[in-house]
This record gives sequence, structure tokens and C-alpha cells, in this order.
Amino acid sequence: MYHALYRKYRPRDFESVVGQDIIVKTLKNSIINNNFSHAYMFFGPRGTGKTTISKIFAKSINCLNNIEGCACGKCDMCNFSFSDECVDIIEIDAASNNGVDEIRELKNNINLVPAKLKYKVYIIDEVHMLSIGAFNALLKTLEEPPEHAIFILATTDQQKVPDTIVSRCQCFSFNRISNNDIVKRLDFVCKKEKLNVDKNVIEKIAILSDGGLRDALGMLDKLSSYTDDKITIDILNDLNGIISDDDIYKLISNIMNGQINEFLSKINEYNNCGKNIIQIIIQIINFLRDYIVNYYLYNTDLDFSVDLLQKFVNLLNEKLYDIKRSSIPKIYIEMVILEFINDNIFSLNSNSNYYNENTHSTNNNDDSNDSDISKKNDNEITVLNDSNLNNYNSDNNIDATDDGKLEEISLNNFSKNNIINLNEVIEARINNTFASASKMFLNKEKENFELLKDFSFDQEVGAVVNLLLDSNLRACGKNNFIISYDSPAVVEQNISNIININNIYNKITNSNKNIAIITDSKWNELKKEYISNISSGNKYEYVNEPELLFEEVQKNDIISSSAIDLFGSDIVEVE
Repeated sequence: MYHALYRKYRPRDFESVVGQDIIVKTLKNSIINNNFSHAYMFFGPRGTGKTTISKIFAKSINCLNNIEGCACGKCDMCNFSFSDECVDIIEIDAASNNGVDEIRELKNNINLVPAKLKYKVYIIDEVHMLSIGAFNALLKTLEEPPEHAIFILATTDQQKVPDTIVSRCQCFSFNRISNNDIVKRLDFVCKKEKLNVDKNVIEKIAILSDGGLRDALGMLDKLSSYTDDKITIDILNDLNGIISDDDIYKLISNIMNGQINEFLSKINEYNNCGKNIIQIIIQIINFLRDYIVNYYLYNTDLDFSVDLLQKFVNLLNEKLYDIKRSSIPKIYIEMVILEFINDNIFSLNSNSNYYNENTHSTNNNDDSNDSDISKKNDNEITVLNDSNLNNYNSDNNIDATDDGKLEEISLNNFSKNNIINLNEVIEARINNTFASASKMFLNKEKENFELLKDFSFDQEVGAVVNLLLDSNLRACGKNNFIISYDSPAVVEQNISNIININNIYNKITNSNKNIAIITDSKWNELKKEYISNISSGNKYEYVNEPELLFEEVQKNDIISSSAIDLFGSDIVEVE
């Protein structure tokens, strides 16, 4: 009968155990000195040797002639313990025997002396699966078992085992087996089985097994069943639903360059071909880890920003647990990466979306105006285009007093209702922000916002400055940027004072930007629309911002107006 490779090459003595040298040495010494404990807990990742070492230890402590802590394999006790008829080494699967009744039965049988061996050893695998009632039933027995009884508890999740159980055991932490140790073991197995395997295949198996030797042997077993010819990296990729390093790099390149169409198409293609999407994400993490480490250690060239790469790999690593638990991993992965692209879209797509004055229609805020701005007197620097100031009183501009303080603009004659086309102006500013948005502009505006803090306590402009500092800076273009607030009421209030806010900002930061003020919910809508347009290849074209149209409102004396409203003009005489 055929045996799987991980069963066929399971170690039968301490000398054959791979990658757990410290644990093996400690257990061997405890046998040599005859001072082993009554209860042990082995915890660590799957496939690292917990159950295997438990069995070897159970046989070694019963050997009559152990050799440096190892079972001799020749005495009567060894012959019995290595046979299938051995009833004194009891393996219990806690995953399927996790109730109180099973543990009570164990307690009833534990007082029975061993059939032949010196010690009766209970190996409880996946012990964290026991119920709370079962743990409580085991507690007293575990603390004071009979002299002939020894417990070995094995688990992949120590955190789920009650502290009262852990404190009664001698605990050993099993580490993931190193890639080098796995490669050596696989080479040994390949020679024994006469398998023709490429060296890079074995190295890739070691990486994919994530420190689990059982998983590595399982992969090798699957490959050996697939073909009698030479096992290549392409066969490994096909059988395990993964992709090549070249394809990984192309996928990363699509993401880093904001090529959403290409990225979504590739993910969809891999999913339709039966590729393991979760494993591809793990491949990306491992690839980027090596890519970034080589940059720091050997100063290799990078095709992308190292900060952006680190941010991306950290994001994937944080989300990997949720991705694995998701009912539809493909969609979850797409949303995570699309959000990453969106949050960094202005730097990723700055080349394709950057405002070009030669190809787009412009307003008065283009490069030709930048040189004029530097020549202007401070009184002339406003948020509005010169053409938009026809109906705007020049006295409303920011002035600098002799002591250098900023005077707040008076907007007593204007309100939101007085600007007839304010919505159209805001829409134009949003469009123009997206038309030239880049990370560079965003970082520059963040620096400008730092300048505002110096004026937060200023008597004249402090109130407006604090309103700006309380906002969320969302996107920045060449001449425009977008800020948002959570509360629609705050947006309503600030947008009615937008001319004053805009002029104070430009005066403090010595810039000439147009501000668009929106709600957070509106920003979320715009963000989704932006991603949709970029993924569809639709670019934002720069548009001329409409001139502000004001409705003249003549202020009346409040007392007279109220009287006229109440009594009519034919009764009230106003002098």
C-alpha cells in the first residue's frame, strides 16, 4: 500500500527530527537525567513536528536501554511501543473528542496500570479544541496524575488554552522550520525516491510551505504524482495555483502605476484560470519583501518609490487574515488594492493626468499667471480670477496693516444666497483639481497647512484659520484643492464664507489657490467616480471656472423693515 511521503519519512527517532534542535536536546537530557515532567505542552505552527516528537518522546522514556536519551529500538519495550498493538501510548484527537464525557472516560481509565510499558502516555492533539467543561474535568487529573501517567498536549493555538492548564505543563514552543532545513530534507527525500526535480522548485516549495515540513512533503508528493519526467517550476505553479515571479512583478507594476484596467483584468484572468488568489497575495508579499530588503542591503535600483512599496506590503500583510476569512477573497482583494490605488492615485497617475497647458483649455490660473502673481502687490492676491472680480468690491481683499497682522475680509454684503452660481464654481474647482491632481501638490498643500498653525490664535484671522485646520485635505491640483467636513451644517456655514476663507489662506501661504468645500460623504462619491473614470480611461479636462454672479441685496434698517412687514408701507412713515 502506498504511503504519503510525509508519513513515509516521518522521523522515528530524535536524530531524524528537522529544525527543532533545542527542544530535542532538552527532552533528551531530561530522559538521560530521568527528571522529565508529568505534563508537557507543545505549541507552534502546523507541520513542525509536535506530534512526531511526542511519539518519539513517549517511546524513548519507556526504553530500557536508551542511548543518550534516544530509544534503542531493540529492547522488548521498544518492540512493543513501536508496534501497532501498543495500548500504552494513547493518541486522542481533541477536535473530535472534545466533550466532558470523553475526558471523564480518560479519568476513569488513567488509574489502570500500563499493559506492558513503564509509563502510560496520553498525547492529546489540538488540545485547544476541548470545551471549557472538558478542560475543567481535565484540570485536577493533569495536576496530580498517577505516577505511571504522562500527558503531552499539542496545539497550534496556545492562546485558546486556559492559563490554568498551561501553568501545569512544561511548555515548548515549536518554531517554523527554516527554508534551508526544508530544502535539505526535500533533497534527501528526492534522492531516496529518485525524483528529478529542479533546484529552484525545491526552494520554491520551501517558501510556499511557510515553515511546515509536512506541507512541503505534501507538495512534493503531489508533484511526483503529476509526472514521471523532470519537475519544473511551471508544473509547480500550475499545480499550486500560483504565478511566476515575472507575472508577480507585472502585477505589482500595474498597481504601482495606477493601471486599474490592467490590474482588474489580470486578477479576473487568474481567478478564471483557477489560480489561488490568496496564494498570489502571499507571493506579492514575499516578492516585495525580498525586493525592498535587497534595496536596503545591496543598494539595488527600484522601479517604484520604496515608501510606497513598504506601505503596500504592510497593507497586504495587515489585511491577509481578513482576506483568508472572506467568503469571496477575490472581491475583498480588489477592494483593498483599489482603495490603496485611490489613496495614492495622485502620485501614481500624475504623469497621465498632469495638467498640460498646451493640450487643455486654461483659465487665468495657468503657468503664465504664476509669474504675474509674484509681481503683484499682496492686496491683489485673491482666490478669484481677475475676470471674476467685476462685481466684487476691492475693499474686501486682505490688507496688511503696519504691524504685519492680517485684517479679516468683510463680507457683510455677500452670502451664499448672493452668489447665484456658487455650485457651478465649486464643480469647476473640483474638476480642475482632478485634472491636475498629484501627490506632489498634495504634499505641498500639507506644508502650507502647517503654516496656518502660526495664525490659529490670531485675533483677526484665527477663527478662519481654525476652520481650515479642522477640515480634511482631500486632493490638490495645480491651482485648486478640495477640503471636506463631516457635518453638512459646517460645510453650509463655511461655503457661505468661501471668499473670505480663500483669501486668508492665500495670503498666509503666499499662494493663489481656489478652494472647493464639500462634505465627507460627497468626497466619497467623488472618489468612487474618479476611480471609475480613471479605470475606464476617461481623463479630466481642465475647464474655465465660471465668473461669480452676485445678486445685489440692499440692506434695510432692521427696525423699519420689520415695521413695514408688520404694518405695511402705507401706515409706516420712514424718515
